[in-house]
Amino acid sequence: MRNITRDNITQAVIGSFGGAESERLRFVLSRLITHLHDFAREVELTPEEWKAGIDFLCRAGKISDDARNEFILASDILGLSSLVDLLQGAAGATERSNLGPFHAEGSPALPVGGDLIRSNDGEPVLVRGRVLDQAGAPILGAQLDFWQAAANGLYWQQDPQQPRYNLYGTLRADAQGRYAFTTIRPAPYNVPYDGPVGDLLRAGGRHAWRPAHFHFIVAADGYRPLTTELYFDDDRYLDADAVFGVRESLVLALGNGDAEDGRPYGLKPPFRVAQFDFRLDAE
Repeated sequence: MRNITRDNITQAVIGSFGGAESERLRFVLSRLITHLHDFAREVELTPEEWKAGIDFLCRAGKISDDARNEFILASDILGLSSLVDLLQGAAGATERSNLGPFHAEGSPALPVGGDLIRSNDGEPVLVRGRVLDQAGAPILGAQLDFWQAAANGLYWQQDPQQPRYNLYGTLRADAQGRYAFTTIRPAPYNVPYDGPVGDLLRAGGRHAWRPAHFHFIVAADGYRPLTTELYFDDDRYLDADAVFGVRESLVLALGNGDAEDGRPYGLKPPFRVAQFDFRLDAE
């Protein structure tokens, strides 16, 4: 196209993708291009500011690896990850929350009632509940993928003192949809602050704290996979989460476990109990 101007360039770029076979791709790209161009026009984006944005993306790519995804972290602190989760919610299903940058494939398998405490310091917690459909019926054999930070606020990928896959595990719910495992209470922590996302937070005058939480991905045949987090009602950062992931329905009141609670898992008081039932949405 000749004679590109600031007024016709948007439609020219959208038109260049007209041969895409996917109607959804054409639609998403057209809206993305429209909003990007409108943003640039609105703020009168300068070449220097454009270059700073490109440099941010380049730095995010360089610091990302199999154990850390700076692009997800950027999406998190801008609220995009949380908004996407909110857009996907289904009435009656457990609310979604952030995947975060430290999910890892290949976490070791645990039996129902398995132990993740091992040599970790921290307050012991028995995590248990059921995986249910929206009608409250148990989902047999649902797969749970679990991960968390340690009591020092670090994931194993950040801490050379922790063994690989520390406080990470997968398990299958039993015939009644029940799951259970023992772990330790995680601590609040700063999101990674040593890369471009940290620079952006500092430039914006923002803190980087997240409330303590457990991560879960829950999946079963015939149901939409659920990615979510569980929080604790006494955490001081519940109303100031740097990645906007807290939902009221995902906040737990930890109970005090007794000898009867702990006996099947080899736990003796004092320990805490986190009880939560997941509800999945049918596909």
